Amino acid sequence: MEMLEAGEPFSLRAIARRAGVSQTAPYRHFKDRDALESALAVEGFRDLLADLGDGRTPPTSLADLAEFAVTYVAFALRRPALFRVMFGKPCDDADDERVKAADALHELLADALHHVFPKADASALASAGWGLAHGLACLYLDGKLQAASDDEVAERVRGAFLAIASVTP
Repeated sequence: MEMLEAGEPFSLRAIARRAGVSQTAPYRHFKDRDALESALAVEGFRDLLADLGDGRTPPTSLADLAEFAVTYVAFALRRPALFRVMFGKPCDDADDERVKAADALHELLADALHHVFPKADASALASAGWGLAHGLACLYLDGKLQAASDDEVAERVRGAFLAIASVTP
């Protein structure tokens, strides 16, 4: 994970060199680079879930929900290479752990939304909220949105989330 986050060349051979083992040693643990990336993605999802759930009580307001988006975007900006591995490829249904890790994120968001909107379709709302947070994260990572500080990013994310939530037909 350190190599990935440091922007170093990332391959099974590079990992073997850094670990000081034979070039074939990583293949005892990972079938190929995709399997390694999948394992890293699972760890990333677990770390993100920990950030999102760390000491939080269930949300009771839109402002509480907006903080989920702030945490999500902050994670992406703090760990951009891992974030891209997590979401850079579709989940392979054969990779049960990666699918479960991605599903756990969606379930956490759906549960959070259910606390604030108990009569709404929490799964659909979770997809919408996740899409908004993910889109903002990608816009920052791709340099389409700029911010001078983490606080400015957080305010923009909160503002976008609350603006969408406050629109009524």
